[in-house]
Order: sequence, then C-alpha cells, then structure tokens
Amino acid sequence: MSQTALSSRPPSIGMLGAGFMARTHTIAARAGGARLAAIASSSPERAARAAEQLGYEQALAADELLARSLPVVHVCTPNGSHVGYARAALRAGSHVVCEKPLATNAAEARELAAEASAAGLIGAVPFVYRYHPMVREARARIAGGETGAVLTVSGQYLQDWLLDAGDDNWRVAAGTGGPSRAFADIGSHLVDLVEFVSGDRIARLVATTRTVHAERGGQAVDTEDSVALTVELAGGGIGSLLVSQVAPGRKNGLVLEIAGTCESVRFEQEDPERLWVGRRGHSLLLRRDPDTLSAAAARLSTLPSGHPQGYQDAFNAFVADAYALVAGERPDGVPTFDDGARAAVITDAVLESARSGGWVEVSEA
Repeated sequence: MSQTALSSRPPSIGMLGAGFMARTHTIAARAGGARLAAIASSSPERAARAAEQLGYEQALAADELLARSLPVVHVCTPNGSHVGYARAALRAGSHVVCEKPLATNAAEARELAAEASAAGLIGAVPFVYRYHPMVREARARIAGGETGAVLTVSGQYLQDWLLDAGDDNWRVAAGTGGPSRAFADIGSHLVDLVEFVSGDRIARLVATTRTVHAERGGQAVDTEDSVALTVELAGGGIGSLLVSQVAPGRKNGLVLEIAGTCESVRFEQEDPERLWVGRRGHSLLLRRDPDTLSAAAARLSTLPSGHPQGYQDAFNAFVADAYALVAGERPDGVPTFDDGARAAVITDAVLESARSGGWVEVSEA
C-alpha cells in the first residue's frame, strides 16, 4: 500500500527486529490501534516465536516484509543496519519509524532524512522522553518566557548495565553498533532533550570519552563507556553533560536542569511525575496534573493526577503522534528523521572532539 492509500485509520505495520525495543514498539503500536501485519527477525525461528508472542499475523524474512510495502515499517534492528532497512522501506513506499541512532554517521543520517522528505514520506525517531508531560511543561515554561533567557544547562544520563567486564552486548562492537556506543545510544536522548526543551541549539562542544574495559566477551572493545562534554548554545548559554553506561546503581538516570534568568527547571526521568522549579526566593515542585499544566503537557496526561505515567506511556504517545503524522495531522514535537540526523551530527562532533582534544563547531547544514 502506498502513502496515497493511507487514511486516518490506524495503519498496518511491519516490525523489523524482535528484541526489547521491538516489544516496546509493538505495545505502543497495539495501543495505537495498528494492525500487526508482519514481523521479521534474525532467523525464521526467532521471527516465528516473536510473531506468536507479540501477536503478529505473519513471520517473514526481512526482504519479504519490505516487499509488502506496508503503510508503516518499524526498524528495531542493530544500529549498523538502520540505514539499509529504512532506505529499503522508504523506497517501497512505507513510512518509517526507525530506532536511534538513525545512522552511525551524520552523512548517512542526513541522506536518509533527505530521501524521506523527497519521497513525501514520514520518518520518525523515538526520542520518547519528549513525551513525558513534565518535559513538555518545562519546554512550555521556557518558550513562554517564565524561565527567562537560558543561562546554563546541565544534564546526565547514567546507567550501569555494562558496568562489569563480563557484561556484553552487540552494541559494544563498532561493526554492529557503530563507532559510538554510550553517546549514540543514550547521549543522543540527552542532547535531543537539551535542544527540544531549551528551544536553543548546541553550537560548539568539547568532549572526552573513556573505555573502562578494554575487552568484553573475549573481544576488544572499540566503543566508549562514558562521555563528558562541555557545550555552548547558540543563544549564549553554556552547559555540561555526562553520559555513562558504567555508573553503579543508576538504571536509567536521565536528568536535565536548565537555569534561566528568572527560574530553573529540573526533570528527572526516574521520577517523571514532577518538575522542580527553582527561584531565588522559593522553589516549587509541580506535580503532573492535567487540570493545572500547560496545554502541551495536559495533552499527554492520559491519566488523572496521582495515577503515575511512565516510559511505556511516553512511548505510546510518541507512536500515536507518529501515526497521526502519517495520517496527515500535525501534532507538535514529533521527533523526525531530521531530529535523528541532528543527533548524528552532534555524535560525530563528540567523537571528533574526543580524538582531537579540542573544541568542535556543530554544523547546522
């Protein structure tokens, strides 16, 4: 089915991949009313198991799934395969939801974004932390002038799932995961939030990386475990960011704090129901309450105050907005292939700075 045949009805989808992210995408697709038409994985046996467990109508090989020209294809495969699968889906006439990183380098990510645009097709990238209501509240306060001009940003994204030398994953090898691991995997979320919430852009940066374990699973490690960077924003603000997958006790510690001339705002992903607002004379702790929040935050508050929303709720909202975009609607703040390309540009700048030891300008091209 080509894009011309789409209507406002939820689409039929194909899923490439059968791991954790494919399961998360599937839950969100089902919540959005999509028809789970077909799934492909690394082997026929794994695809068949996933189809049965997740409720897909068919298990297919990847090329067979792509040839079906389904309205929407979700790409949840290892990073190195994202460009090839996303491009093949676009050329078959499918809209694409592709996991980040969109590509393992900025040039390919830009090419993919340009191809989707030229074809008149939607490409979306799940920077799903945008979909926490209190993130939208922080963004609305800054955009509305309540926070004042942005002075500083500070953020961290800390995990511990690769803490020990015995911890291994396909992302560790540059051949499958790309030349950046920690930053491309989770740092991309952090810098996307910095720019999305602040309404400003990272203009230049200086970064350093560390690889704690030289070997994992019997093979050399050629990607980073942690990254520290200092950033300058186009509007004059400055900031520091820390990313690590070897921080004991931190499971998904994404934190963003932005200080303006009037107030500061702080969001913590592991406690997403509140937003700290700091002022010189006093501080506020805003709870997620659709009756009192900005319209942008209230739209994403699907449960009454006191009934916690979390990661899957944010993911469901992202997928619903992506499908709305496919249907011709224009929901605000949907992360597209352009945003995926932007994250790849920043990742390339981080790697370049870590190699050179100096400041790098972040391209806007």
